[in-house]
Amino acid sequence: METAIMTKRINKSLVINGTTIVTEADWNEELNAKHERLVAWLGENKFGGVLIRRNENVAWLTGGAVELRVLTPCETGVASLLVTAEGKRYYFTTENEAPRLHDEEFGSLDFEAVLFPWYADNTATVAAELAGGPLGSDTPSSGTTPVNLFPLRASLSQTEIARYRWLGTETAAATVESLHEVEPGLSEYDLEALTAANLLRRGILPSVYLFAVDDRIYKYKHAVARGARLKKYGMLNLCSRKWGLAISITRFIHFGDVPAELIARFKSAAQVNAALLDATRVGATSAELFRVAQAAYSAEGFPGEEKFHHQGGPTGYGEREWVATPEGKESVVNNQAFAWNPSIRGGKAEDTVILRDRKIEWLTATRELPVINAEINGKIYPAAGVLVK
Repeated sequence: METAIMTKRINKSLVINGTTIVTEADWNEELNAKHERLVAWLGENKFGGVLIRRNENVAWLTGGAVELRVLTPCETGVASLLVTAEGKRYYFTTENEAPRLHDEEFGSLDFEAVLFPWYADNTATVAAELAGGPLGSDTPSSGTTPVNLFPLRASLSQTEIARYRWLGTETAAATVESLHEVEPGLSEYDLEALTAANLLRRGILPSVYLFAVDDRIYKYKHAVARGARLKKYGMLNLCSRKWGLAISITRFIHFGDVPAELIARFKSAAQVNAALLDATRVGATSAELFRVAQAAYSAEGFPGEEKFHHQGGPTGYGEREWVATPEGKESVVNNQAFAWNPSIRGGKAEDTVILRDRKIEWLTATRELPVINAEINGKIYPAAGVLVK
């Protein structure tokens, strides 16, 4: 096993449009800490190594420096990582992918390449030989033991939070920009297209599209676009990704006066959201948070509303790492990201936040849009209102 001496894991800073998001020194500190945590975990679980193929785990271990995704919806990419209990680090890929992966993904990192022809993938066999002992894997593979690395990545480092802030700010800006481009007569597909364009031109990948208009917003909690044309009421409900991190945000637009009943539902959804945020504290369990939402809906005059859709939960390297359930045993940790999404028959609140030392930090604040301030236990928790045109 490697010693705790700082090893140079990456030889560059993270710079976007001339602005340094993460310095080389800080990035190295993050990558060293993750490596040491993973090697210690291997020792505790008596593994000779772990084969990492899932995109979220690759992104986590490489600090977002590597993106292996080619087929967008696929859980794995065009390479795999191996970390051994001895502290060795490898990436496995095909000979035809190797030049680009070296130049644009792994060239600045300290992983050793293991190559094979595209028609002769022997990753699992060679990985087992290099590990020299029992091999864990985050995807099913013959001769390996399935492992879940989520507990290792649940609490975010300061450099991960720095990247997350950029992603939240830019996703929120793209959403607001898109909202102002919406006009009556556009289809739900049009809403998808203009929002995707505003994200993609920022180098951000859309990962969830739940875009609906008018009656479909009231009728369906998970309203994927089906082409209806906007008359008065539109919803942009999306998730985005960069560096492996996921952002969730929902915003609404209404042309003409908003019905009083809908305004009231937005206020109630904001109140449920505030109750959940206020209860999001280190050690709180999934089941406890579910009961908070349940009680908040009842207090707002909507008992049982929680049965119609999940209420959200922690995010990070998955759009939801887990959701609050009646019997859920997962618990909140410090420096963890959350996206609660309470909704009441057309009204909804959804933002991405981080719990940091008992305080909630909003990543997707849109102060240029209407804000609903909900109060719980003497604290104000803002939620987005409806943009009226």
